[in-house]
Amino acid sequence: MEKIKRTPLYEEHLKLSAKMVPFGGWEMPLQYGSIIDEHLTVRNYAGLFDVSHMGEFFISGTETINFLQKLVPQNIAKLAVGKAVYSQLINQNGGIIDDLIIYRLEDKDSNPNFLLIVNASRIENDLNWIEFNKKNGQFEVEIENKSDELAMIALQGPLATEIIQELGLSKEDQPTRFSIKETKLNSFKVLISHTGYTGEDGFEIIINNEDAPSLWQELLSKGQGYGIKPIGLGARDTLRLEAAMLLYGQDMTEKTTPVEASLSWSIPVDKEEDYYGKDIILSQLSGKKLDKILVGFRMLDKSIPRHDYEIFKDDEKVGCVTSGGIAPFVGANIGLGYVNTDIPTSIGSKIDISIRGKLHPAEIVKRPFYTRSRRA
Repeated sequence: MEKIKRTPLYEEHLKLSAKMVPFGGWEMPLQYGSIIDEHLTVRNYAGLFDVSHMGEFFISGTETINFLQKLVPQNIAKLAVGKAVYSQLINQNGGIIDDLIIYRLEDKDSNPNFLLIVNASRIENDLNWIEFNKKNGQFEVEIENKSDELAMIALQGPLATEIIQELGLSKEDQPTRFSIKETKLNSFKVLISHTGYTGEDGFEIIINNEDAPSLWQELLSKGQGYGIKPIGLGARDTLRLEAAMLLYGQDMTEKTTPVEASLSWSIPVDKEEDYYGKDIILSQLSGKKLDKILVGFRMLDKSIPRHDYEIFKDDEKVGCVTSGGIAPFVGANIGLGYVNTDIPTSIGSKIDISIRGKLHPAEIVKRPFYTRSRRA
């Protein structure tokens, strides 16, 4: 049995009386107090997350752009230095191996240089797939897996910008949305990006393992006057669900394409280079009938939908809930799920969710369930 891992912030979580749980091979904080309170703290003030379980791959070399073009649907050639893009690793059948954020960093030895942030549970699968494609295509690229060397801290919430200013990075010097920069927060050398997984404003900070506890403490200290709290995985999940952000392994797998997962917005139709599953994905984008499609729904009674609950239409099973729960800020019970495309899936269409043998009414609604007011 593989030994469960601990992040560099493990002792910090214990000091804060976190409830620790196994997650993707890691021992992680589920909550420090009430999950609902933590959720609302992020929506109204700011929250601090340990996301050091995520994977970090650095890829550089003369053929890096051509290499990445083969692996993902996004047009990496258009990604400017310092910018980020959301995409997916795709298999031969158009299925999603993983979803990820790709950052273009400053060139390394005059060659393109990229950082890929991947899901913790998929680090080994992703790395094997990337290494296989390097060898198979004989690409001149260098792949460095630094997942065990780096920690990652997310600062999320409407007051995140002010807290980062307290650590010496002025608003003008902070990265803009979906950008990344190498800089210092006080004396700490970091990579800081204006990204997140909460639907809220905020930053994700990559730092060496040994410096992570000190930066964590500094952020909590400087953020005290702004209402900051440490936030666990429980609220991270309710926040991302409220923002209709998908979770790999539940809302998408190797058996779902980006189009079926309602991620068509992340697929450029004008990319000329081939990538895995391109013909399948483009045919779906062009109107080929899908077997299933991901929808968002809101319960019309007080029942709470959960992962794997069945979805019905006119007493006939038509799909399955992939994520569901309470949306504390929105004040509703919501979910995501796949339904077959023979039923109406337009906004306002009615479905039923089977909960403990009884059908409960729900309505397909526009996603995301929550949208913040945008800053820079």
